[in-house]
Amino acid sequence: MKLNLKIWRQKDANSKGKMVEYTLDGVEGDMSFLEMLDILNEELITKGEEPVEFDHDCREGICGTCSLQINGEPHGPDRLVTTCQLHMRKFNDGDTIVIEPFRAKAFPVIKDLIVDRSSFDRIQQAGGFISVNTSGNTVDANAIPIDKHDADAAMDAATCIGCGACVAACKNASAMLFTSAKVSQFALLPQGQVEATDRVQNMVRQMDLEGFGNCTNTGACEVECPKGISLENIARMNREYLAANMKG
Repeated sequence: MKLNLKIWRQKDANSKGKMVEYTLDGVEGDMSFLEMLDILNEELITKGEEPVEFDHDCREGICGTCSLQINGEPHGPDRLVTTCQLHMRKFNDGDTIVIEPFRAKAFPVIKDLIVDRSSFDRIQQAGGFISVNTSGNTVDANAIPIDKHDADAAMDAATCIGCGACVAACKNASAMLFTSAKVSQFALLPQGQVEATDRVQNMVRQMDLEGFGNCTNTGACEVECPKGISLENIARMNREYLAANMKG
C-alpha cells in the first residue's frame, strides 16, 4: 500500500506548527498504525531528518498514551480500539491520512503529536482515590457484600484508560466522561462512600480549573471512547455533585 501522510510537525510548545506531507510505500494491512509510523521514522532517520515524535508505551490498548487524531477522529476510523490497535487494513492504497495531536486547551502540544495530559492526573489526584486504614484493622474487600449490577458498573467505569479521546471528540473539549468515570468507579462501591462528597466536588472543581469545557450531551465522547465508557456515568456524576452540594 502507498499512502500520503499529512502530519502535524511542531518543534516544541512555544513554536508554531504546520502540516508536513510524506509519501510512504510498502505499508501492509496487518501493520498497526504505530508500526506504520515506525517505518516512516526509520526512513526519516536514514535520510538524516528529524523523526516524528508520538506517544506510545504498551501497544496493547491498556496505557492510553497512543492518542492521535486520525482523519479528524480520535484513534482513527475503527471503534473500541486505541491507535496502537488500529490496523492499516482500515485504509486503502493511495489514501491520504491526516495525523494530528489531540486538540484542547487543557492538552497543550509538547512536540509534534505529543500533548501534555497531566491535567487528567491532577483531576485524579484531586479525589480519585479512597483513604484506607492500614493500622491493623483492615477488612478484606471480599467480605463486603456488593450488588453484582453495581460491581459490574463500577468495573465498566474503571476501564477508562485516560487517553483523552473523549476530550478530543467533544466540540467543547469537555472532560466530563473521563471525570465521571473516575467518580463512578467509587460512587458505586461502599468503599467510596466515606469521601464521596469531597471527591466529586474536588474533581469537578479541578476539571474546571484545568480549562475543560462543559458537556452538552452530544455523545461524541462515548462513540469515540476506545473502552466504550457510557454517558450514564456523566448523569451519575451530576447526581453525585448535586447531592454533595445539598449536603454542604
